[in-house]
Amino acid sequence: MINAPSTISYNYPTAYLHQNKNIQYQSTSVAEAPKYDVNIYPQTTSIYKDNISSTTPELIHTSWFYVNDVHGKMTKMERIYNVAQEFVSTPSQKVFPNFFSNSTDKVSKFKVNSGDILIGANSNNNKVASEFLRWCRFDAGIPGNHEFDVPDPSNLASLIKDTDTTCLAANIIVKSGSPLEGRFESSKIIERDGELYGFIGISPSDMTERVKMNPSMADIEVLSVDDTIKKVQSEVAKLKQQGINKIILLSHSGLPNDKKIIEEVNGIDIIFSAHTHDLIKDIKEGENLFYSKNGEPIVITQAGKDGENAGILNVDFDKNGIIKKVQNNIIDINNYNRPLYVKDSVEKIIGKPEIVAVVKSAAPAPKNRLLEDNPHGNLIADAMRYELGTDIGLLNAGNIRGHFSEGKVDTRLVADITPFEDNMMILNLSEKQIIDAIKVGVEALKNGTKPGIMLVSGMKYTCDKNGNLLSAEFIDKDNKSHPIDVNNPSQTKKYTVATDDFIATGGDNYFPTNPNPDYVVQTFNVDKNKLACDYLKKFKEPIEIKSDGRIQIID
Repeated sequence: MINAPSTISYNYPTAYLHQNKNIQYQSTSVAEAPKYDVNIYPQTTSIYKDNISSTTPELIHTSWFYVNDVHGKMTKMERIYNVAQEFVSTPSQKVFPNFFSNSTDKVSKFKVNSGDILIGANSNNNKVASEFLRWCRFDAGIPGNHEFDVPDPSNLASLIKDTDTTCLAANIIVKSGSPLEGRFESSKIIERDGELYGFIGISPSDMTERVKMNPSMADIEVLSVDDTIKKVQSEVAKLKQQGINKIILLSHSGLPNDKKIIEEVNGIDIIFSAHTHDLIKDIKEGENLFYSKNGEPIVITQAGKDGENAGILNVDFDKNGIIKKVQNNIIDINNYNRPLYVKDSVEKIIGKPEIVAVVKSAAPAPKNRLLEDNPHGNLIADAMRYELGTDIGLLNAGNIRGHFSEGKVDTRLVADITPFEDNMMILNLSEKQIIDAIKVGVEALKNGTKPGIMLVSGMKYTCDKNGNLLSAEFIDKDNKSHPIDVNNPSQTKKYTVATDDFIATGGDNYFPTNPNPDYVVQTFNVDKNKLACDYLKKFKEPIEIKSDGRIQIID
């Protein structure tokens, strides 16, 4: 009998799993995708103008397609590619008549990405992401933290090379002799329609806190925030010495650090930001329109997370490289189809997806996956606990990057929901070690930041929004509750715990950093997505995914 939570029910005939094993997608092409219209590019989007009049000298018209933090979402990549194709093929004057006039001679177009396109250790999934970057033909991109999930530096170097995209990372120092040596440039100059543009890229200074220990990480050093700012200013100065007056920063440093860069660096015009998963719409002074110490406008963009959105930023510069007019448009990627030929290309790499279950109904995905109880993540934690036969399952909320919805569930969806491909482990942990790890997650509620709460199976706990753990209990396999004193947890009472090697070795600091902790009982060369698929196949009827209140967050 499946030891599943009472909130998940199943009543569907077994014969279903022996029927159609492959998802049937609607045949479509780029030409059949929705065209640009008011629902995708709202005509009400704010436009910033700076003293433009009939006597203003001729402006330099540019349009910028941007993405960030796609996190390996393959179905989103297929849709993003569709939008990128239309961006190239459709005249900007027709798309944005409220910004570019029909008499505009030319609009220079660019495509950029600000990192975290790859994610996890799965080589096939990362090959898809690398191919996506190549298909989109980005003018420039940067490595975020999740690019370094790739364990082998040789593989990462090959994936970067295969993108055919310049990879910028001014603040990364690569160890001599590493396969990654020479793969990152500090800056780049692009000529477009007779104008020169300078590009600089930076990766997150908190890289080591975000990526588990692996050989790729051992081959690099990332400068601190302060040293990164100095490096950016140095690169700006080099570009200006070459006559470049339109300078773009691709940053995976996060919005707070990007604002600090604005305060301290002169010469940057646009920052395509990432890492903090902000969704920045329109143009608003003090929010994404700022001014340098010299009084020049600087625009910041960020398109959220998980490939849900892309953006198109329209900018008019004067001959001195000063922004005179700007418009920021956010595109809902779900308005676009997945081109059939792109889907087929992806499946040639990863294989045909297999249907593993049907969802009858599902609770809404939490608005903030890091800081809320998550029934979708709880299902994954239950799978870990059940499939490995442990007392408890521990899953960091940041590992969950999607959600289930009503309908068929296939292996691609599960991989999208939990994409990291970590090795699963069984740990032997004391009550105190478990409670201490949960407390690390709960503390995130105090500041509303990473790493996020710990999702659990075989446990319940209550905490407050000030980051205090108030109570906890162990739920045994007979569904009996055993209270735990969270203020004085036992150091001798032990539980078997299912988790992954990221958590076990100190990822996100839930446990002390240690590449070989002595509490590891067994390691498995599978990730939780495989366990989840095996678990879901055992349900013979449609699943209802509901909140069961296992994590209570009170005021």
